[in-house]
Amino acid sequence: MSISENIAAVRERISTSARRAGRKIDDITLMAVSKTQPPERIREAYKAELRVFGENRVQEFAGKVEALRDLNAAEWHLIGHLQSNKAAKAVELFHTIDSVDSVKLAEKLDAAARKLDNKLAVLIEVNVGGEALKSGVELDSPALEELLLSAPQFDGLVLRGLLTVPPFTDDPEDARPFFRKLRELRDSIARRRLPAIHMEELSMGMSHDFEVAIEEGSSCVRVGTAIFGERIKT
Repeated sequence: MSISENIAAVRERISTSARRAGRKIDDITLMAVSKTQPPERIREAYKAELRVFGENRVQEFAGKVEALRDLNAAEWHLIGHLQSNKAAKAVELFHTIDSVDSVKLAEKLDAAARKLDNKLAVLIEVNVGGEALKSGVELDSPALEELLLSAPQFDGLVLRGLLTVPPFTDDPEDARPFFRKLRELRDSIARRRLPAIHMEELSMGMSHDFEVAIEEGSSCVRVGTAIFGERIKT
């Protein structure tokens, strides 16, 4: 199948899942995970009316951004772990940083955004499974509370929600408890009405489990393999 056919199939799956959950399809964003994909394949997805793209590495995207500069309506998200020493470059390249996991990183992003007189949208990445090899703040951790309470000091940032990658299992249903935990965390933060925090975004669900994520409240599903095919190894 072509990329456009894959996108149509994914959209149909999203629509079916949304109906099953009693949700509006317009409330769910399809993000194409374009990491490792060359510009010509990203263009194919853009021609198929996808507008939101996720990249994992600052350096990789920097190498192909010029070839994609004319895709004026594209929205570029960094969804991979970001080292604080690359924060300034990331702010230049991306519309949204979806993987903030420390106050130190938030401070670096804020300084870079203010230098560009910019308001940068960010999400907090939450390690819902407590996995040692994954980035993100853990549930109920001091680091998460510190990030939330520090939000008002970051004039260059807009905190819009949360992102997670649950532990991988072959059965998508096994991810449901982790998606539910993130939704419950989002809701509990929203109820606190903390200043400078907006909790409208819940980025969760990938190619093998996005239907379950939608049922649990995801507002953005990050789909790579189901759109582009098996990942190109780098």
